[in-house]
Amino acid sequence: MASLFNKVVQLANSPKAKQAIQQATVKAQDLAKDPKTRAKIDDVRRRIQGGGRGPGAGPTP
Repeated sequence: MASLFNKVVQLANSPKAKQAIQQATVKAQDLAKDPKTRAKIDDVRRRIQGGGRGPGAGPTP
């Protein structure tokens, strides 16, 4: 009996899966180039890293 991992590998190597992965890659690259998406990503990155005091941050000490 094939392991779950082997089944996943077989699925990932199928032509249909390779095409879906390629399409997802192209879409992700297009989104990464979009200025609006870049701004959202930068905003989230700043909030996660604590690099700014956005709305709801509370009073400054």
